[in-house]
Amino acid sequence: MVMKLSLPLAISLLALAALASAQQPATNFQWPEGKQVALSLSFDDARASQVERGAALLDRYNVKATFYVMPSGVERKLAGWRKVVASGHEIANHTLNHPCSGNIAWSRNNSLENYTLERMRQELLGANRRIQELLGVTPESFAYPCGQTFVGRGVDARSYVPMVASLFVSARGGSGKMPADPARIDFSQLAAVDSDGKDFKQIFRIVETAKQSGSWVVLAGHDMGEDGEQTTRLAMLEELIRYAQNPANSVWIAPVGRVAQYVHAQRRKKIQSTKPGQPEAFRLQPRGQPR
Repeated sequence: MVMKLSLPLAISLLALAALASAQQPATNFQWPEGKQVALSLSFDDARASQVERGAALLDRYNVKATFYVMPSGVERKLAGWRKVVASGHEIANHTLNHPCSGNIAWSRNNSLENYTLERMRQELLGANRRIQELLGVTPESFAYPCGQTFVGRGVDARSYVPMVASLFVSARGGSGKMPADPARIDFSQLAAVDSDGKDFKQIFRIVETAKQSGSWVVLAGHDMGEDGEQTTRLAMLEELIRYAQNPANSVWIAPVGRVAQYVHAQRRKKIQSTKPGQPEAFRLQPRGQPR
């Protein structure tokens, strides 16, 4: 017996089917241990609250984060930052002077419009050297200050993304609402999601949505405390960590560098297994190692 459906019901079923299809993983990318989504916590500028309060919370749950530091901030709390390194957190590069557009009042003495590619290269290498001197580690990851990726102005403006790609394994771009697609991301411009000022429900929705496509959520914050415009709330972080560490929620939580290395390796395997003539959706562009 063939059941006939009314037109409205048929349309509703087709819509539901389309929605379910859209929510299926966009690729066959596999996270470790069958996890459905990757989550990285990252924080900028080497702010005092990160070593005074934030790191203790992370260490309580044995969660490792990525700290994009400026050497000047590290120097002000050197003993604390050495403890952060000893705890296994990732230390990454955020330049010496945090240059952004001169359109931002506090950046007018370090305006990207007045930089050249060579000056930026020296800034990045100088930060790496100083971080190595202070903490004994050489960063393999980078975050663009203010999420801006140019130097110069007008017809002389240039992207410094290619330079970053030659110096670092991965680089975090500006904050938005979009998680990273592990099959297609440009490692030198990782998509990030702002964690400052958000409560757990807001972040929860982002992570749960990312599960549907097997994506990578990179959270980007600044201060770590109770409240504030540029503050990732400790209460939110604690609730997020408990959620992520519950095996039933299928979340892999790890630093940016560790996830990037894993994605690199998986994409290489995909390329090696792709036969000539087949589409290479996972093609990995050459990346230089940090120098």
